[in-house]
Order: sequence, then structure tokens, then C-alpha cells
Amino acid sequence: MKRLVVVDSNRCVGCDLCVYACTNRYGHIGISKSAIHVRSAGGVERGFVVIVCRACKDPPCARACPVNALTLRQGGGVVLNPSKCIGCGFCVNACDIGAVMWDSEFMKPVICTHCGYCVTFCPHNVLSLEEVG
Repeated sequence: MKRLVVVDSNRCVGCDLCVYACTNRYGHIGISKSAIHVRSAGGVERGFVVIVCRACKDPPCARACPVNALTLRQGGGVVLNPSKCIGCGFCVNACDIGAVMWDSEFMKPVICTHCGYCVTFCPHNVLSLEEVG
């Protein structure tokens, strides 16, 4: 089982290629349905912060879900069952690092699946897909 890892956020130039790749992976255009986001840490001088699921062993997002729509993923993190999700948003508020994104069209969370698609688009080797020990 593998998980997505931010290897070195200091290499990030804020190009958002990882964000666009994630959205495109599911046949969408833009950034609104991406499970990974990049934000400025205070301007170009201060760098960027890559926000993505860190594959918690005991994810607070899953604990917050009142209908068990988020189940534990082997290797860490969670898997969303969209048919169970009631769109309450508790998972978004529960994530300590803000890595549960929100799809305002479908009123469901956007959860990283640790597929690694974004890794192939990052020209600066900020991201890696690593085997979980």
C-alpha cells in the first residue's frame, strides 16, 4: 500500500500543476474538485504550503463522520463512500491540517485517494508516492 508524501515543500513554486492534475484525473477542469491544494505561506519570498491528506492512522475526519461514510484506508487515511455521505461537512472541520477539501457542487468532501497521479505532474519533486511500511 502506498501513500502520498510531501517530500520537500521548499521546492514548491506554487505552479498548481499537482492541483490541476488531481482534478483532471477525475475528468474535471479547474481546481475546485482537487484533493490537493497549494497556498502561499506569505508571498513568493516565504514559499508555499502543500495541503494534502497525510494518511493519519486514526483520522479525525473519520471519527467526526456521523454516518460512517469515511472508512479507514489500509496504509492510513480514509476512503469516502459518497452514497453514505449526507454532506454535513463535519469531516472538513475535523481535519487538523485542512486536507479534507469540499466539493460545493455535490456537497461532499474531496478526499485524497493516494493514487500518486499528482506526483507525475510535479516538475520540482515536491511530492512522492511511498510504500507504507
